[in-house]
Amino acid sequence: MLLIYLLSILPFLMFCQSDCPTRCVCDPSKSVQCYRVTTVPKAIPSDTRKLHLGHNNIKQLRASDFGGLYGIEELALSSCGMEATEAHTFSTLTNLRTLELWKNKLRSVPSKLPSNVEVLKLGNNRIQALCETDFEGLAKLKILDLQNNKISKIYSRVLSSALKLESLILDSNSLELLSGPLKLPYLKRLSMQNNRLSSLPSNFFSFLPSLRFLSLSGNMFCKIPQKMPPLLRSLKMDKNLIDELQLQDLDYLSYLFELSLSENQLSTVNDALALTNLSIVDLSKNQLKAVPSRLPAQLRMLDCSHNFIQKISLQEFSGLCELKHLFLEYNNITVIGIDAWQHCLQLSDLALEQNQLSSFPKGLPDTLVRLDLKGNNITDIFKESVENLKQLRVLNLRNNRLLSLTPDVFGYLPRLRQLYLDGNPWNCTCDLMKIRVLLTARQVEIKSGFCATPDYYQGETWLSSTKILNSCGYNTLHGTKGKALLQIATKTAQEDDSSNVNGPADNEDYYDYDVD
Repeated sequence: MLLIYLLSILPFLMFCQSDCPTRCVCDPSKSVQCYRVTTVPKAIPSDTRKLHLGHNNIKQLRASDFGGLYGIEELALSSCGMEATEAHTFSTLTNLRTLELWKNKLRSVPSKLPSNVEVLKLGNNRIQALCETDFEGLAKLKILDLQNNKISKIYSRVLSSALKLESLILDSNSLELLSGPLKLPYLKRLSMQNNRLSSLPSNFFSFLPSLRFLSLSGNMFCKIPQKMPPLLRSLKMDKNLIDELQLQDLDYLSYLFELSLSENQLSTVNDALALTNLSIVDLSKNQLKAVPSRLPAQLRMLDCSHNFIQKISLQEFSGLCELKHLFLEYNNITVIGIDAWQHCLQLSDLALEQNQLSSFPKGLPDTLVRLDLKGNNITDIFKESVENLKQLRVLNLRNNRLLSLTPDVFGYLPRLRQLYLDGNPWNCTCDLMKIRVLLTARQVEIKSGFCATPDYYQGETWLSSTKILNSCGYNTLHGTKGKALLQIATKTAQEDDSSNVNGPADNEDYYDYDVD
């Protein structure tokens, strides 16, 4: 057995005894990683395939730095403070597939890159212009990342050699002009977020037949670009200046799955969303006064938060049997039709916080798992409103006008696990403590808040106040249960008493909505 063990580790021992540069680690997979170096180390093993020199202090590269390293397939030089590379620095690396140079101080694309490069990452540099020869001969290039540079113009000829390009990332540059079409027949993903574009050439998409994902968020578009590839799956145009959607803007995009138009100036969408495959729509932070009509039957997620919507009716949600996630927070909703969501047979997450609701909505779908009603004007909860919510796990009622609760209401919520009640003006009677007993026995996580009345309990946290528990007789009248309740109250008192009297800030998240 010992002999077998020695034979099995012999190759590793032999490798470890071979030369490895100072401050470098060489492993049997032919990978070398170096630390705290200021130049490319000499004597790197000639059969190295992966060389990682990132997060060092290599300010300049010379043509001789990689001499003899013909087998390198992956080279990482990110975050080195690199300012320049000599001509032909990488040209001898004929097997190079991946070159990472992001987060340096390069002002131009390194010249004469090897023809086998498939992944080129140049993001977070100081590149101001792209020349026709920068990508010359890169016929196998698939991924090009140029985000966070200072590029203001791109001419169509610049990428004429990169015919196999599949992903082009130009986010956060200073792009103002795209001259002519990009002839990239295999391009699937194009992202030009956070630039200064207000329009695209009329034939810009003519030679992008494979484009599936397009992001133009954070620009200056006043309308949706025309003649996009018909097979487009995702379109993101958040943070632009679009004030209206017309039917012809999108009607030819029958394969569109995701549409994001958050933070524009939309006041109407003119039935433009009636697309067969549209499943995810984000219209948040616009100027909509009503939920768009004629929404697609396949819709799974709709975000209309931060608008000026006043009422909800069956008309907007008719036929939306696939809808699972609906966000309507931060509107002016005062009225919800009792039948508004009767067709929403799969709705699990409903956000209605920060509206003007005076009562707990009726007719909610029995499929709800999370319901957020924070920051409304709700004063009462009646069993008719909750008796069908058998699946509800999370209920947020903080910052409303609730004074008390009826114990039998929570008997209709058998799966409730999280309940947020803080920020209400509670009248702390012994009836309220009965609810405390009921919910703690079911191990519901509660954020209770403070007593507003009567005066002698003002400021007490009703979830954990031993003063209220004692006065209601839970330490003597209820025997073991009362003692257990007092123990729980004492344990949680310190945590609750440290809470803000007005409840957590509006941006505090206790749970997330997951789109699946």
